[in-house]
Amino acid sequence: MNKSLLLRILFIITPFFLHAQDNVSQGTDKKENEEVKYPQFQLKGLLQARYLESFGDNVDVLGNQHSTGDVTQSSFDIKRMRVGLNTKLSETTEIVILVNLADFKSDTKGKVLENAYGKYTFNKYIALTGGQFRPAFGIEELVPVDIIKSFDFSNQYYEFGKNGWTSFQIGASATGAFDIGKIPVNYAVSVLNGNGKNQEMDKDNGKQFSSRWVFGLSKEHKINLGLNGGFGKVFKEDVFAIGADITSDFKLTDKFSFDLQIEYKQGTNHNLYYSLPVTGRTDNVADYQMRGIYFLPNLRYVVDYKKLTALELSCRYETFDPSYKINSNVRTTYTPMISLEFGKSYTGRIEMGFEIDRFDKSIPDTLNYNNDLFLIQLQLRI
Repeated sequence: MNKSLLLRILFIITPFFLHAQDNVSQGTDKKENEEVKYPQFQLKGLLQARYLESFGDNVDVLGNQHSTGDVTQSSFDIKRMRVGLNTKLSETTEIVILVNLADFKSDTKGKVLENAYGKYTFNKYIALTGGQFRPAFGIEELVPVDIIKSFDFSNQYYEFGKNGWTSFQIGASATGAFDIGKIPVNYAVSVLNGNGKNQEMDKDNGKQFSSRWVFGLSKEHKINLGLNGGFGKVFKEDVFAIGADITSDFKLTDKFSFDLQIEYKQGTNHNLYYSLPVTGRTDNVADYQMRGIYFLPNLRYVVDYKKLTALELSCRYETFDPSYKINSNVRTTYTPMISLEFGKSYTGRIEMGFEIDRFDKSIPDTLNYNNDLFLIQLQLRI
């Protein structure tokens, strides 16, 4: 695809944003646009390749237990092969596209395309986003997977994603920042279809509304308090989600730093409710609620020796229950990990550790079974 054709496509799919741009590009803005050439393109990429070995009792590398037959307990895998393009059409308007080519290794329905949105920034107080994106509803939604302090996102992140609150969703969002006295505040308000990415249309006429507020409590130690809340309707039934989190980053010495993340979430597990046969569930979707909490401490030591930038040690502890009111089965996960960083901002990264799962009740021939998974992960990003 040549450059002129790409520009035509971008201009066709963003008439609203371009129209808004034309309305504000007056006076001094016009002079600035003459000095800075647009559009501007930024290509991004991420590779995560892994070696996995399961030490569970007939548990394969995907976490599924098998009572009979051969089990694949060691394997190489491509977790992610992402390619992204960020295009700034003007100082205030941008389009973001992100695909995960690793999704082609299995059924691609509802996969591959991840980010596909346009964003218009009026000022620091408000920016509008529309399309497919990750709505702000916790710590992990605002951090790319390639710079998190563990192998992958938490169990609660993926479960709340299945219920339309996190991960990639289709909808619109308003974000911004302001100060309350000396306290900086960031906010996000979103309205979503709530049925995941790459869907032809909403599964019903209900929408899910969510918001996130982050309060900067300490600039020195980067202590931030986040509060999340959401409500909506799914197949005419009321659903909700709430959450709270706190992050901090302490500089112990010139080379040592310690950061900590704590996050709690609770909400209706309507995805589980509607996956059950009518005869196998109650009449009230509110009877099926999920909740979870995790702690993620991370110790970082700056090495700066030849190509090795830093050494990190982390261990996430998480408990999650997909239905704590009915048929409760708490999953406790320990994820100890050591990471070697090469270059700046995790340009290169080698990670090694375990994902240790323990269930209150191990259920044969399911994913709900005790397991010890060993991982080595190579990460490269641009």
